[in-house]
Amino acid sequence: MLLKDKVVIISGVGPGMGQSLARIAAREGAKVAIGARNQAYLDEVAAGIRSEGGEVVARSTDVTDASQCEALAQATLDAFGRVDGLVNTAYIHGIWTTVDQADPADWLKVLDVNCLGALRMAQAVFPAMKAQGAGAIVNVSTMSTVNPFPGEGGYASGKGGLNALTRHMAKDFGPYGIRVNATRMGWIGGKPVYDWIGREVAAGRDRAEVEGEITARIPLGIIPPEEDCAKAVLFFLSDYAKVVTGASLDVNGGQYMAP
Repeated sequence: MLLKDKVVIISGVGPGMGQSLARIAAREGAKVAIGARNQAYLDEVAAGIRSEGGEVVARSTDVTDASQCEALAQATLDAFGRVDGLVNTAYIHGIWTTVDQADPADWLKVLDVNCLGALRMAQAVFPAMKAQGAGAIVNVSTMSTVNPFPGEGGYASGKGGLNALTRHMAKDFGPYGIRVNATRMGWIGGKPVYDWIGREVAAGRDRAEVEGEITARIPLGIIPPEEDCAKAVLFFLSDYAKVVTGASLDVNGGQYMAP
């Protein structure tokens, strides 16, 4: 098992990749703590994990509130006694608009969640990881930070800040045995993307045409399945990445290839 006996916290566990991260981490042997604002949804995910024999803590967490981040970390310690890994996947997209029409106030909200939320969560788990002399943090970013997509200026700017924060975390946390890496995600074949495709179809477009426009830009010729994307993220928490820190991994089927 990739994560056998590890304790992993995952923020932003919603209907997208967050829930896949939680379920797969548990199947790979981890004890899991999950956080998001929607407690009812967290309870649903937790019930599914427990039904498969996994161990899980579910606590409503708003990453814009440092005290709630600290509470999730403490609940994890109370339940499992340690924290080995953290996946920062909480995000908001903000308003879809071009930069000339952007609302700076909206961008501040996005930055607060997408970048500073990860900082708050990292600060919350840092004391436990420091005391252990080991830990791994993965910050989930986006391909849009390096391959701009129209309307995503605010979202990508928040995640761009997260990319820079990842390297600073890696530098500052490294002496304590804590690794920090980022994954830059492209299209993810899960509920959010397929809901969007469904809306396009409902508006009169052909499904094959919509999906074809996406896959034509991806060398592998598929919309990367959510579960496979999640596995790439979880790799960084495993001992197979034990000497990897400060890195960014492109998870996008080849649509963007880092130089």
